[in-house]
Amino acid sequence: MSAPALSMVPQLGFPALSDFTARWGSVLPRWARSPQPEPRAELRIDVVIAPETIEQDLAALHQRLHRPGDPVSQCATLPLNLPGLRVHHRVADGEDYIYVEDVLGGRLAGYTVFKRLVELDRRTDRHFRAPHSRYAAAYQRRGIATAVYEWGLARGDCFVSGARQSVGAHALWQALGRRHPLGFAEIRSKRLHDLARPPDEALMTALSTRMILLGSGWSAARLRALGLLHDAVDAEGERLLRRA
Repeated sequence: MSAPALSMVPQLGFPALSDFTARWGSVLPRWARSPQPEPRAELRIDVVIAPETIEQDLAALHQRLHRPGDPVSQCATLPLNLPGLRVHHRVADGEDYIYVEDVLGGRLAGYTVFKRLVELDRRTDRHFRAPHSRYAAAYQRRGIATAVYEWGLARGDCFVSGARQSVGAHALWQALGRRHPLGFAEIRSKRLHDLARPPDEALMTALSTRMILLGSGWSAARLRALGLLHDAVDAEGERLLRRA
């Protein structure tokens, strides 16, 4: 069995950052790269949502949050350390909905949904979620989404990125990758296949290639032991069999 591709910073007991850099190369943020020029390689960073669309979405959700009998109003409160903000939480169909409200401002700052992935089998779906967020411009870069994502990771959720990301979402994942195991995997036949090497350009742009973040208590070794993470060679074998 090959060594796990997922790595982490040394203070948490994972392989050194230099090893992580060697594995992932130019897909890392600038703080983790070597000083030599490298070709830029990233996942599909092409999601752009107009600010007015986000504001309209948040305004409608804020009304529902305080409308008696509306499913959105059936929330508990999460004790996240976000001064001036109230964090609401509800679960529906196995998905977590987090609404961050500016009570004094009388508006919704934003929300995050930890979505289930129909691309994954039932066993993997128990442990992995795909976070999707929308936050108003006035509340971005204030650590709100980071706190919400950290809540999910702390309770043991693992994350899979969406097929596409916005610039802000990609930056958030890279920042979280400083504190949690971060790597790449390919979704193939409803299973996650660990990419032990930096994906080449063709694989990087494929919709099946995703980033994964591991929550508290998880490691690549544990995922493999439970049959939730498979070797990349398995995915290649499946492609060859289909061509035969």
